Amino acid sequence: MPPPYWVYILECSDGSYYTGIAKDVEKRLSVHQNGKGSRYVASRLPCKLVYIQPLESKSEALKKEIEIKKMTHPQKEFLINQARNSRNTASNF
Repeated sequence: MPPPYWVYILECSDGSYYTGIAKDVEKRLSVHQNGKGSRYVASRLPCKLVYIQPLESKSEALKKEIEIKKMTHPQKEFLINQARNSRNTASNF
C-alpha cells in the first residue's frame, strides 16, 4: 500500500527548486506542467521532478515540506544528490 502523502522537489527551468506535497505526485506534476499548479512553477516552466519522499501522514509531509523550504539551495542540492546516490535510480526522477 503506497504512503498517503509524498513531499517532492521540482527543479525549475531557472535552476530554482519548488517544494510541495501531494497524495498523487504524477497527477500533481501534470498539473504543474500545465501551468496550473502554482504561480511560481508556472512562471518557470518546464520543470522536472528531482526528489520524492514518502511520509505516513499529511502532518508529517507538511513538516518535511517546511523543513526543506528553510534549506539553502546548496542544502537542497545535497539532499537531492544524497537521495539519488542511495537509490542509484536518478533516471527515475
